[in-house]
Amino acid sequence: MDTQHWRSTIAAAQHGDRRALDELVAGWLPLVYNIVGRALNGHADVDDVVQETMLRAVDNLGSLRDPDSFRSWLVAIAMRQIRDRGRRRTTDRLDESAPREAADFAELTVLRLQLEGQRREVAEAVRWLDDEDRQLLSLWWLEVAGELSRRELAAAVGISRQHAAVRVQRMKERLETSRGIVRALDGACPGLREVTARWNGRPDSVWRKRLARHLRGCGYCGDAREPVVPAERLLVGIALVPVPVGFTLSLAFGGKTAAAATVASTSVGWSAKVLGALTKPAVAVTAGATIVAGGAYVVTQPPDTAPPPRAAVTSSAPAPTSAPPPVTIPTPTPSPSATKKADLYGTVVDAVDRAPDPNARPGTLPHRPEPGITSTGGRQAVMQHRGDHVTLSGQGYVLVRWQISPHSRPGALVMPTWTGLQGRLFHVASGGGRRMDDPLTGSPGGFATGMGGPDIGYAVPPDGTQQMWQNEYFYVDGSVTLTVNERGADYGLTVFPTTWDKATQDITAGPPEGAIRYGLVRDTGEDDTPVPQYVTRETPADPATVPQESRV
Repeated sequence: MDTQHWRSTIAAAQHGDRRALDELVAGWLPLVYNIVGRALNGHADVDDVVQETMLRAVDNLGSLRDPDSFRSWLVAIAMRQIRDRGRRRTTDRLDESAPREAADFAELTVLRLQLEGQRREVAEAVRWLDDEDRQLLSLWWLEVAGELSRRELAAAVGISRQHAAVRVQRMKERLETSRGIVRALDGACPGLREVTARWNGRPDSVWRKRLARHLRGCGYCGDAREPVVPAERLLVGIALVPVPVGFTLSLAFGGKTAAAATVASTSVGWSAKVLGALTKPAVAVTAGATIVAGGAYVVTQPPDTAPPPRAAVTSSAPAPTSAPPPVTIPTPTPSPSATKKADLYGTVVDAVDRAPDPNARPGTLPHRPEPGITSTGGRQAVMQHRGDHVTLSGQGYVLVRWQISPHSRPGALVMPTWTGLQGRLFHVASGGGRRMDDPLTGSPGGFATGMGGPDIGYAVPPDGTQQMWQNEYFYVDGSVTLTVNERGADYGLTVFPTTWDKATQDITAGPPEGAIRYGLVRDTGEDDTPVPQYVTRETPADPATVPQESRV
């Protein structure tokens, strides 16, 4: 949208034009959402801070003298609300439950913008920054993406451009260190495994410094496999993260009820459409409220009405070509056969399955819908101790990679468990080039390659347990928590949200060097695909007590 148009829109809104105010709120909400979401990394307070920012902007719009300064004025309001929130929530560092319950904004950035390679690496490195750096990065990210100017960045932070340049440079140095950590954690450095043995998997500044020291002295981790592109070059032209479907600003206006605010709004020219979007629950937002962000559209509608015909959406910004289309899953009319298939869901393979021939190629892995998975552990949750857990939500594929260390402590395995299941969970494939009971090769002592050997002892799963493979693939449609119940034998799990493409590549690539066999497809494409063992919809106090032959 050109500057002249926004200038006239702002002026019209100041004079009570309700359509202009609608356009102003819808047009600038994505920018505010991106700033706040990235600064707070998706904390549960994001909605509150965004709503307070937009309300203050609408409430004080009449005091804005120069429409040309609207963007910097709005961004400054957002940053003040972020800082105020930080002062109000001084106990946040002691209460770590709230951030883990909210959507990780770094992960949302990766999923919604379909970032790959080093762009993805930059998004994930944000988790390792301190609050102050993350707030500054939320503005600098938009500066290099062409959404803000350096003058606006400095004004929003309340410092001079020269001081802003110094602070941005220091933040970039810490960001590059964090990128190195993300890269190293994706590698296989044995020294790094020892350093992170007691890490709980949550990025913070203490572990950033610890891991940075390891990187500086490690030839393996410091050996970049490809040229490292500066972050600003990676972010140029990147689109805003689209405002999520159903996102709503459910507000109280200075202690007034929504109804009272609606009445009071007539005196200042507030639009009933804007108030509806700001005060109603997500399921009751007025039909047709459309927000455009970098060419992406979001439409909300009442639950009991048919969707209106989709109007063409135009934007001066190019639409991101990699954004996936919305996935619609129709609800079929129940039939006897459908009822029979539904009854099959929950079938558990409660016996050891035979290993396929090493040269037997697997069948085709059915392709289920995969809008994306959000993980409380981020892109890579490393779980090595009893009680470590990760919650997976959404619709898509998940890889669970096993590491068994019989040379450290062999014995009876207490299997990991899936608890609090909402929706469905299928065990769709096994890969990694080996089952864990395959003969050991390529790793003296059997570290992370198998169940052990006569010289070091064996790790033994309970009777009747499916033999796990090094890589196990699952399909989540809802939400579930995976918990490590390590006791008796050493093992660890690394959990990655993944894709159908990557799962297919793993199981069909053929036995790589040091591997044993092709993978195995378990997914039939129907509801008779098995669920994992040790899965329940309950949330027991001790996850290790979940029965093996679970029924869900």
